[in-house]
Amino acid sequence: MVTDRQVRRLKLIMQREKNLTLASDKAGMDVKTARKYIRLGQLPGEIKVDHTWRTREDPFKDVWEEVRSMLLWNSSLEAKTLFDYLQRKYPGRFSDGQLRTLQRHVKRWRALEGPPREVFFPQEHHPGVLSQSDFTHMNKLDITICGLRFDHMIYHFVLTYSNWEAGTICFSESLESLSEGLQNALWELGGVPQTHRTDRLSAGVQKTSCPEEFTQRYRGLLKHYRLNGSKIQTGRPNENGDVEQRHYRFKKAVEQSLLLRGSSDFTSREEYGDFLKKLFIQLNAGRHERFSEELKVLRRLPENRLDSCKRLTVKVGQGSTIRVNHNVYSVNSRLIGEYVHVRLYAEHLEIWYAQKCIEKIPRLRGESRHCIQYRHIIDWLVRKPGAFENYKYRKDLFPTHRFRMAYDTLKRNSPLRADKEYLKILYLAAKENELLVDTAINELIYNEKAIDFKAVESIVKSGQKLTSVRDAAVDDVDIKVYDSLLCEAV
Repeated sequence: MVTDRQVRRLKLIMQREKNLTLASDKAGMDVKTARKYIRLGQLPGEIKVDHTWRTREDPFKDVWEEVRSMLLWNSSLEAKTLFDYLQRKYPGRFSDGQLRTLQRHVKRWRALEGPPREVFFPQEHHPGVLSQSDFTHMNKLDITICGLRFDHMIYHFVLTYSNWEAGTICFSESLESLSEGLQNALWELGGVPQTHRTDRLSAGVQKTSCPEEFTQRYRGLLKHYRLNGSKIQTGRPNENGDVEQRHYRFKKAVEQSLLLRGSSDFTSREEYGDFLKKLFIQLNAGRHERFSEELKVLRRLPENRLDSCKRLTVKVGQGSTIRVNHNVYSVNSRLIGEYVHVRLYAEHLEIWYAQKCIEKIPRLRGESRHCIQYRHIIDWLVRKPGAFENYKYRKDLFPTHRFRMAYDTLKRNSPLRADKEYLKILYLAAKENELLVDTAINELIYNEKAIDFKAVESIVKSGQKLTSVRDAAVDDVDIKVYDSLLCEAV
């Protein structure tokens, strides 16, 4: 098919080349076709006749009004659903190959008579005006710490004008995580924009027994930084489009950096955090020009950060435990019956009593979990050994797997005295040194000696230097051995 461009080229060539055959070859068309367009003096697009007639009969002509009425009733109906309906109602009348024809009919109806489609309006961003943030899951990247899967999230903060971004590792969409992440980003940024937009924060609200308290605390956070809060409509993630797009770009950058690194395993969380920090620096490196414009109009930071914690007052129960956010934690038995103040942070909680922080405990992830430290209760448990066997949180009273092995051995050799003997060993670990007791148990297991309290105590009290179970000696490998094997194979 000859195009307008070819005919224009033919006319240009004919101005300097009088041979029509040679000119048509250079224009890429047949000489007869060239002669035709020279004679007409028009382009192919100017003489083209619109195709307004049908080449075959419309198989849906008689049922189209019925289909149209169904679309008017519910415009969400798909052409495949309507086609299946017609095949059931009129058996043998429509073949599977006619589905595409009905799809074209429905597509044409939607464009000419259907309901208006949602319009997305491009936004013009201005320096220092709007920031957006959201949480994104990182589990699909299969990050591991020392070979163990590290399931986590990133609180992601973005300035919409320059796309400057920052992130903080977290484990839930809680207000504590949001507060920690937002403040980290603002202090790294060195200023405060005018408005901060988030999603509906429904996950955070649902995790608290009092949504009003959540809203009040969030407003307090915004007020501290003089930020105007903004939320997107339910089911409209496009309203937070900048950060949503940065989620995709950021995780793609992490994936590529891991491929360059050659491994997604890290020796510690600190090493992984440094990896992410360097990546954010690289991503922000190409945004200096627009970022400098934002820095000029950002508002000043307040003098101090706001504590990213939830404050609770709870009573210590008879089991020497407290309940915080649907999880159970143990505290020192001396506090039974007392009220303690709890400061719940994103990754740990602090126990305060008499205006003094007396305990710092890692925060449990999820709900209906427990963290019982044997040192808190061992003083009374050793006096009540009968309570150990059916203790609700007994699994928490085995600090290492060697303590469990010691208990199983005691239970097998002297079942009647096993609980009492094990609790004495545990009491020794609490009062002396857990690592020494663990090493002593390992020594007895390695030398196949009987395990009991006196045997463990004698090793601990002896002061003899024991090889720590963490110390491992690996002999140097002599590569020449492999050379000799290769020679034998030859």
